Amino acid sequence: MARSKVLYQCSECGAQVSKWAGQCSDCGAWNSLSEALSVVPAAGKAAARFAGYAGATRPKVQALGEVQPGQETRMPVGMEELDRVLGGGLVAGSVVLIGGDPGIGKSTLLLQALAAFPAEMKALYVTGEESPEQVSLRSQRLGVNADAVRILAETSVEAILEHARGEAPQIMVIDSIQTLYTEVLQSAPGSVGQVRESAAQLVRFAKQTGTALFLVGHVTKEGTLAGPRVLEHMVDTVLYFEGDSGGRYRIIRAIKNRFGAVNELGVFAMTGKGLKQVRNPSSIFLSRHEQPVAGSVIMVTMEGTRPLLLEVQALVDDSQLANPRRVSLGPEQNRLAMLLAVQHRHGGVLMSDQDVFVNVVGGVRVNETAADLPVLLAVLSSFRDATLPNELIVFGEVGLAGEIRPVPNGQERLREAAKLGFKHALIPAANAPKSGVPGLEIHAVSRYAEVLDWFSNT
Repeated sequence: MARSKVLYQCSECGAQVSKWAGQCSDCGAWNSLSEALSVVPAAGKAAARFAGYAGATRPKVQALGEVQPGQETRMPVGMEELDRVLGGGLVAGSVVLIGGDPGIGKSTLLLQALAAFPAEMKALYVTGEESPEQVSLRSQRLGVNADAVRILAETSVEAILEHARGEAPQIMVIDSIQTLYTEVLQSAPGSVGQVRESAAQLVRFAKQTGTALFLVGHVTKEGTLAGPRVLEHMVDTVLYFEGDSGGRYRIIRAIKNRFGAVNELGVFAMTGKGLKQVRNPSSIFLSRHEQPVAGSVIMVTMEGTRPLLLEVQALVDDSQLANPRRVSLGPEQNRLAMLLAVQHRHGGVLMSDQDVFVNVVGGVRVNETAADLPVLLAVLSSFRDATLPNELIVFGEVGLAGEIRPVPNGQERLREAAKLGFKHALIPAANAPKSGVPGLEIHAVSRYAEVLDWFSNT
């Protein structure tokens, strides 16, 4: 029979040693050794490694074209915004890792989701951070029907799996993975080895039984999920819950999804009764000033399959510093510096003595290049103290040669803007539709010089 042995593995080079040390003897990295579980065959029984196949069908090599994919069974969560991010609902046997800052609403979201499931579906909520009484108080405050939700306060993985096999739930929530420990390792809960081995046992259980599993994960001060990076590789879906804990709105974003589109977005509003879904997110991110304001531009970004209208604001002011500030909240800061260089080189607008501040209203992070042209227009509008029409939307990528490059899903962006009542659109020439969009006047540009000419005549 095989036996387990506790070793220490280097997170930098993967070397394994029998005793812990402060420095890895192979690569020289400091404080990189963590507990790992290794299964080795017993002496004199080399065939023991195949003992797991006894009485079972061994896997065989076959042509990929001969494999018939099974029909995935999706379970709607009952919250449309969460279903959207998951790709249409939970898949049986899938493992979802959700992370976010403390107090952002992860436990609230999952408790509401469990209560929203049909009554005939068994749900088990495993809490390692709170007592059952605390969870009950939260459910009463939220006003959710928690009668069908079973709760277990436990931190031992082996005990959790024993209870789960008896309960046989269809959905199980672990809150949180950093509080669990497995008895085969001696390190404290939350350590790299404990998180990795605990998650591995839970994932194995979910795949074997077809249980849909939610894992709540802590985040570091940098905003990334705490624990080993392999944790994100082990699960099927990784969700990030974003937003200011003191603000009202929360955004849930899919970073990885084996059963749906990545970068999908769901928007919620935090209220006294918990999280409420926001059906039309564009409406909360647009201030729609009564009078045109200098430095404000409306852009259309794509979050997964959803077009989203956001307001980009810029403030340009004389700098009192030797090195003027470049501050960007939303778009990437290095990209802002690059765009200002393009504006100087191809537009003749010099801002080397100006402080430039750029912000996306609502605290949304924008990673796509379609924000290039709106950012430049907002900066130019503030610098010249010239307003743009209220009913204008802008999107487009700006190249280093001064060209305005197309972006994906141009038609969907334009249709969303027309649906919300916008009348004008400044877009790349390659994104201009041949038949136009009813109610929307389209201005197509291919060079940044054309953008400046259009701006001067507006």
